[in-house]
Amino acid sequence: MAKPKCIGILTAGGDCPGLNAGIRSVGKAALDSGMKVIGFRDGYRGLANNLHFALDKAALSGILTVGGTILGTSRDKPHRMDYHGKTRDMTDVIAANYRKNRLDALVCLGGGGTHRNALRLVEKGLNIITLPKTIDNDLALTDVSIGFDTALGIATEAVDRLHSTAHSHHRIIVAEVMGHCAGWLALGAGIAGGADVILIPELPYDIEKVAAAILRRCQFGTNFSIVAVAEGAASITDAAVLAAAQQRKKDATTEPEQELAERDLAAWHARHADNTWQLSRRLEALTELEARVTILGYVQRGGTPSAADRLLATHLGTTCVELIEKECFGVMVAARGGGTKPVPIAEVAGKRKLIPADHAWVGSARRVGTCLGD
Repeated sequence: MAKPKCIGILTAGGDCPGLNAGIRSVGKAALDSGMKVIGFRDGYRGLANNLHFALDKAALSGILTVGGTILGTSRDKPHRMDYHGKTRDMTDVIAANYRKNRLDALVCLGGGGTHRNALRLVEKGLNIITLPKTIDNDLALTDVSIGFDTALGIATEAVDRLHSTAHSHHRIIVAEVMGHCAGWLALGAGIAGGADVILIPELPYDIEKVAAAILRRCQFGTNFSIVAVAEGAASITDAAVLAAAQQRKKDATTEPEQELAERDLAAWHARHADNTWQLSRRLEALTELEARVTILGYVQRGGTPSAADRLLATHLGTTCVELIEKECFGVMVAARGGGTKPVPIAEVAGKRKLIPADHAWVGSARRVGTCLGD
């Protein structure tokens, strides 16, 4: 293969701080190596519709500190994309557009869904390299993902600010932090912000134990508490119901069984959407303290990226171009220690990095007296 001459870049899934820093680093390093760089709009949808523009020096200028992504993003899946009102498999169209634009490689910045979709394109014979991006920090085989540090700082600052109102009004403040399946953000922000209770998906909680921890604080003269809860955190009972539904889906051998399991899972998630509010009401009833809910929501993944995320995105992006020059494809550029390592996308797709029960952060939280609900 001759030296790569043209590469494409896209961002998919949820937006987060640091995406533009990643686009900039890949683009500038590639241009410096004599390559042409084009950006595809709105994730895989832009590649399917061949919507792109040149990422020249002017387009890349001034975006290092800008949040979001200049390319736009979407959650469209190549194999199940809405096209003129119908769901179609667009992977062959995407492959054709890849070749039509004479791409030597395609760089995809994204999280779990992006990597599953990137693997489908690898299997179509395209030269794909990915960069890990997610504020949830749950991508497998990388120490950290672009966007996590910024979101952690935002969530920590929010927990910091909630202390004053909780203390002034003698309240329980329940702060919901993003994290459907992994609790990295809630655990990190809870520890850094001095939360009294931290509830994460990996450790199902007993509401009675949470209430008891809050009441113990009252007995020692502290009549307020901060509860940091990941949106995916669940009680022991609810977690058991979810695990059973997931197992039924895994064991389903017929289409009706699969559909029934999916309906059960959908029903569980619909009920769980109100979990933080239910948690707040239960704590009020059990402790007789006033409780208030603050849902941080999308504010956690907006705004200017932190210095750490800019450094990470720049390091991963420039390494990405080095790998393209070496014709190393089908890999994610992972952060490892202070360096990087290419790991097969096939080993990342469909896997999550969850918090182990013996993780150092968990141990530290317990040792400073934080209740984890278990």
